[in-house]
Amino acid sequence: MTAISDRIARTIATDIGARPEQVSATVALLDGGDTVPFVARYRKEATGGLDDTQLRKLAERLDYLRDLEKRRASIQAEITSQGKMTDALARAIATAETKSLLEDLYLPYKPKRRTKAMIARENGLEPLLRAIMENRNANPVVLAESYITETVATTKDALNGACDILVEELGENAGLLGRLRDVMHKEALVTAKVIAGKEEAGAKFSDYFDHSEAWATIPSHRALAILRASKEEIVSLNIAPDEEVGLPHMIGIAAAEIGIHGEGKGDVWLRDVARWAWNIKLSLSMFMDLMTDLRKRAHDAAIDVFARNLRDLLLAAPAGPRATLGLDPGIRTGCKIAVVDETGKLLDTATIYPFQPRMDVRGASATLSQMIQKHGIALIAIGNGTASRESEKLVADVIKSLPPGTPRPTPVIVSEAGASVYSASELASLEFPDVDVSIRGAVSIARRLQDPLAELVKIEPQAIGVGQYQHDVDQRRLAQSLAAVVEDAVNAVGVNLNMASAPLLSHIAGLSASLAQNVVAHRDANGPFPNRKALLKVAGLGPKAYEQCAGFLRITGGTEPLDASSVHPEAYGVARKIVAACGRDIRAIMGDSAALANLRAEQFVDETFGLPTVRDILAELEKPGRDPRPTFKTATFAEGIDSITDLKPGMSLEGTVTNVAAFGAFVDIGVHQDGLVHVSQLADRFVKDPHEVVKAGDVVRVRVTEVDVPRKRIGLTMRKDNDTSPAPRREDKPKHNPKAASAKPAQAQNQGAFGAALADAFKKRS
Repeated sequence: MTAISDRIARTIATDIGARPEQVSATVALLDGGDTVPFVARYRKEATGGLDDTQLRKLAERLDYLRDLEKRRASIQAEITSQGKMTDALARAIATAETKSLLEDLYLPYKPKRRTKAMIARENGLEPLLRAIMENRNANPVVLAESYITETVATTKDALNGACDILVEELGENAGLLGRLRDVMHKEALVTAKVIAGKEEAGAKFSDYFDHSEAWATIPSHRALAILRASKEEIVSLNIAPDEEVGLPHMIGIAAAEIGIHGEGKGDVWLRDVARWAWNIKLSLSMFMDLMTDLRKRAHDAAIDVFARNLRDLLLAAPAGPRATLGLDPGIRTGCKIAVVDETGKLLDTATIYPFQPRMDVRGASATLSQMIQKHGIALIAIGNGTASRESEKLVADVIKSLPPGTPRPTPVIVSEAGASVYSASELASLEFPDVDVSIRGAVSIARRLQDPLAELVKIEPQAIGVGQYQHDVDQRRLAQSLAAVVEDAVNAVGVNLNMASAPLLSHIAGLSASLAQNVVAHRDANGPFPNRKALLKVAGLGPKAYEQCAGFLRITGGTEPLDASSVHPEAYGVARKIVAACGRDIRAIMGDSAALANLRAEQFVDETFGLPTVRDILAELEKPGRDPRPTFKTATFAEGIDSITDLKPGMSLEGTVTNVAAFGAFVDIGVHQDGLVHVSQLADRFVKDPHEVVKAGDVVRVRVTEVDVPRKRIGLTMRKDNDTSPAPRREDKPKHNPKAASAKPAQAQNQGAFGAALADAFKKRS
């Protein structure tokens, strides 16, 4: 086990850019029940400072490699039990680095149903195959005459049986499969062809009706689009080498494995068998392997995009604890209003009907004005759905008409993605059993402005809608990835133990959903927690859970001043040594950077706590409970630009990034339809990854380049050079079949045309 553990540690170390000893120490911590957030924050000495991203990748690779080792042991045992293990095979199995290579080695020994090759061997035809291979000048037909029996009626039957044996041997040859796979990785093309009669039904996939592109370099969003078109039976999909160059190359590799070197009748027959083996077995095996790899690669990229966007949304700037009015716009059913206080507690609700069919503008304005004045509203959160701009204008008029001396609230357009999901959830029913479902959405909109993290954790991440092709990817892996993002985000910020909801607490390291409920139940029954130690009185919360969660829970105004910081209770002794060195009260020290300026972290290092931990403690004492999220700011939408029909090319507008995909960023500019800044338009330089430039929630300045009203498409640019032709995209230059390319429409060929890229990207947003 030690040798296996060392091998795993070396492999992971290479993958994440760390040392094997760092990996081994981290694995020991994770195996001991420590969580990733806890290890990342409080075990830096042991891990050598690995961050949460490295730790997540380490944990993922650890699972894969342990599964690989289990499979390796299983295969070794199976082949050994058959009495067929050789030294060479044992070495090959021991050094196989992937599951696919292991399975290639296992193929000849894998129990299988009775095959044509087995029947041919039972009929005594294997010697015929060997005779043909040994004497290439002999006529295979003549050689086959000696093998005619009651079960083998003709020479054709005999040769077919010999062919079946050789095809199976080639299909189970690990070395051959590895060489073919390597060549396919370099030369294979992904080809899509429209299925006859599906042109109209699949119009949104028209770019892929006659498409061919290199498997190795096809971007994830195009791969996912083609996979979806294939799943919906709009196009047929193939992954194969070029017919004129690649196909003969693949057959030549198979022929070389047999050792064909001349033009004798035996060579001719064997070459035909090699071609047959490729056509009926090897090509299918390669297709399945490359299809699996393509799907995984595309899924990984899509999941990564979703995870990064979700992280950006969760860590968006909070507006803070201020009285907020949430407005969920609606036309026929009216606008739902909910007022929450500084802590998010629901105070008041209403429904107004300022639009068709009622057009009760006066009544709606009066209701809004009265609520603003009654509750001292500081913020108005307006959902960005239907009638949001009209609602924003109504709110602006109401604010202008407020009596002199009345504080003017700040109106903010807020994404309402997932609010309806929360409204109908069991959690919302428990929180607001007597509140109408439609009103609950307004509560969510108000609260997510105050603190996006605290509110968005109540919604299934998939419902927030910041991914690309999110419903097409592996849902289990997507859920795991997004759950990790939520956990890391919540723990990075920390939560107020005496105010946090159970859903928020459930994402704290060491707290399960049931433990989080127990914490809230204990708080409700006994009042606020006076200090972190009181957590040990919560039912079911033992020492290990306390160790994991304590540092991420904040208590302000409690009996222990350090509980307001992210200093872990286990390190309070070090913190007090630092305070003692300053000669002042701990409460006076916390937040006073000048008092700590002359201290050196090195003087407080001991055998338990190293330099990284001491530096973290000093940083926390300087800024206790610091929030890593940015300062709150919002986009200001242009007055009079309320609809897509108001837009004109050349307009300069401010907007908020709502979603970042592999092909660009979508920006809300206040016209009910997000515009797209294609990746080629994000900067005056080459941009490989849009996340290099923008993230969800960013406020950006854009210029309108295209407006397609019928199809509701808006093209935007963030470039300052006034050039809307895209910068060269090295990774997007398809390596494709020249014949297939020549048959394409001009738009599909010209991937560099901005209009085509814009249309292509809008199709991929779903």
